[in-house]
Amino acid sequence: MELGIAFLVFIVSMIGAIYLDITMLAPLLIGLAAFLIVGVRKGFSLNQLLRMGWGSVKKSWAVIEIMAIIGLITATWRISGTITIFVYYGMKVITPHLFLVVTFLLSCLLSYALGTSFGVSGTVGVIFMALARSGGVNPAITAGVVLSGVYFGDRCSPVSSSANLVASVTDTDVFENVKLMTKTAIFPYVLTLAVYGVFSYANPITHLDQAVVMAFEEAFTLSLWAFVPAVLMLVLPLLKVRVKHAMLASIASGILVACLVQGVPLLDVLHAAIFGYKASGDGLGTILNGGGLVSMLEVVGILLISNSYSGIFSGTNMLHELQDMLGRACTRWGRFVVTVMMSLAMLSVFCNQTISTLMCGELMRKPYLESGGTKEELAIDMENSVIPLVAMVPWAIGCSVPLAFMGAEFTAIPFAVYIYALPVCYWLTKKKWFGER
Repeated sequence: MELGIAFLVFIVSMIGAIYLDITMLAPLLIGLAAFLIVGVRKGFSLNQLLRMGWGSVKKSWAVIEIMAIIGLITATWRISGTITIFVYYGMKVITPHLFLVVTFLLSCLLSYALGTSFGVSGTVGVIFMALARSGGVNPAITAGVVLSGVYFGDRCSPVSSSANLVASVTDTDVFENVKLMTKTAIFPYVLTLAVYGVFSYANPITHLDQAVVMAFEEAFTLSLWAFVPAVLMLVLPLLKVRVKHAMLASIASGILVACLVQGVPLLDVLHAAIFGYKASGDGLGTILNGGGLVSMLEVVGILLISNSYSGIFSGTNMLHELQDMLGRACTRWGRFVVTVMMSLAMLSVFCNQTISTLMCGELMRKPYLESGGTKEELAIDMENSVIPLVAMVPWAIGCSVPLAFMGAEFTAIPFAVYIYALPVCYWLTKKKWFGER
């Protein structure tokens, strides 16, 4: 009863935060207070509960370090012209029957490099939607293509905040997770690309708006040197360089390109790296505004509080009865099927990918381990369910915000082929990876 009331308080506060459009930290802190009260009522001292939470928080420092680096990358790639150069040359190679294919490939590439769905949908997505509307391509299909592309990277990029959150919640290694995520994505990715090839042929772009191309030429120096930060980020790990070191090299090269090629003073570049990029003037470059170390503070706060939940839940066995029920469901229907159902339920209630990831990880850990699964299996199952499926829930932030950026309607969701091809293909082939569906 007390736990139910605590969850009700948490849910109501979360809904209130969404309605008031305030930070997710507020309902998380309210929920933390509610669960601490439940813990005290169960006979634990406040000091014991705080120690449980802190023990779990300490495990997240490595992830926080990655989050800080991600913030720096998102800004330096903007100010150095790296994002711009990809979009610019992407538009250069577009032919009428390849528009949607190029849109998908470029969205995938940049979302993988930057690890953000919102950042890419708010930049690349906006640009390609403008091109689609001016060129006579169905906007709903285009938005669905972008949605598929941005969640490709949001799911399996080592610099993705969601990938790092899943690794933290499941106590697994993000880079090992990425390797398996990449393998399990091959079949649905190829299938999605084939479908978009058909869509692209059937919906050719009639002409390319040259005003967009000219706007980029005016806003940035479109030098090939702007590719360097991305090349280092993508190639160095293939040469056995640690991903964190590759990320730092990408940041350093981005700073150099911004100073030496774009002509931005070093102090301005460092300011953007910390506080985010802000374009001068009101031109097309303004859609690239954002990023920076400060932009990751809320994510870090959510991560810290989320980890404290984990320690308190596991230390007090608060979720024992519900987890036992989920364990029986796993035995009957399979672990992944139950995780998908839990994901959709959590996403529908909390409307938020981060909180749903936290709750799914906490609720499903014990059922997985007790039914013969592993932490690694749980991590990949979550990456193939709660992370992409947020784009299937129209009222969830992970769906409504990218669509709002692009000026698209919910009619785009059926065209986000990768979003539902991924869990379906994974379910059909899971026995190959983990011996269980």
